[in-house]
Amino acid sequence: MNAVGLIWGCLATALIGIGGVCLADARHADVAHGAVVAAQGTAAGAPACAQCHGFEGISNSTGAFPRIAGQSAFYLAKQMRDFTSGVRTSALMTPIAKALSPDDIADVAAYYAGVDSPYLPLPAPDPALVQRGEQLATVGDAAKNLPSCNNCHGPGGAGEPPAIPYLAGQYAHYTAFELQMWRSGFRKSSPEAMAQVARQLDENDVAAVAAYFQQVRSSAKAVTHQKE
Repeated sequence: MNAVGLIWGCLATALIGIGGVCLADARHADVAHGAVVAAQGTAAGAPACAQCHGFEGISNSTGAFPRIAGQSAFYLAKQMRDFTSGVRTSALMTPIAKALSPDDIADVAAYYAGVDSPYLPLPAPDPALVQRGEQLATVGDAAKNLPSCNNCHGPGGAGEPPAIPYLAGQYAHYTAFELQMWRSGFRKSSPEAMAQVARQLDENDVAAVAAYFQQVRSSAKAVTHQKE
């Protein structure tokens, strides 16, 4: 697939998702209930989201769990549905998602979408990795027929809500892990875009993209505020 096809794949995924949210989210989310789910879990047996992601949605600096504060409610809810359906595979998240009702998912997604949390101080990444990551993020790689990451994820990786998540400030460990999941076929969403991109990245490219986006959070936040 060429670069134009990949971009259209991103847009198609976003448009399908937007249509889905109109049908699925007629009920107004209960943010207060979402906060309870985040802090305490549910009577049906779902554990508190805060055990891994923190009540403020910033997880911890190891990057074992993603930063979810401020991601769009649509995107967060869709990921939970993907875990339930098997589109995403996780020994940890799949049973948790299945223990949540559709209303629980909508409510906790709305809660975390509305959280504006600080970014944790992190060690400076390898400058050579950041330089390669910046190239892939901003201009892509013509030799590999790769468009820039920002074509889909927005300037500075700030995201294109509601369907496409922010990457700026996301933990490098998590970003790299998810790219590997696409490469391995364990994450089946976005087969015309993300799966194609991930398979064309070598190990160094994966590390570079992850390192670059982890450290561009301040510029991406400025872009986000300009859109508001």
